[in-house]
Amino acid sequence: MSAPSLNVLQYALIGGAAFRRPEELLAGLTWAEATRAVPGLPYTLADLLFHLAVTGRASLDLASGRAQAWPEHLSVWPDAPLTEADFAAVLAELQTALPEAQLLAQDPSSRAREVLTDLAAHAAYHWGQVALLRRLHGTLPQPV
Repeated sequence: MSAPSLNVLQYALIGGAAFRRPEELLAGLTWAEATRAVPGLPYTLADLLFHLAVTGRASLDLASGRAQAWPEHLSVWPDAPLTEADFAAVLAELQTALPEAQLLAQDPSSRAREVLTDLAAHAAYHWGQVALLRRLHGTLPQPV
């Protein structure tokens, strides 16, 4: 049986067409690497992934109708350094959110399409930063 075809929005959310898939970019990422600072940058990989997870969840809640508005006072960057347990929760959220986004993009309402398109552009920007930081650390996995 062949795999179902994906639409452009689904590809934009999960990668694989114009940019690397998030699971490829995260392959082999360790806690030590995720928290390693890069001189001149105000964030670590862990901080970027936290940002992706928080903004992704808020966007998916809007797209799915679980929320009617962006949460007031949402901290989209960590207020303090993440613990290893916090980081594990961030990775788990990202693993949950990506398939959810793909499913929502399968046949979205006009509201969901608008929110998911914004999420796709925002996420692509930050996944590019993840790739760059991993390259700077010398740990960017080879394309699959």
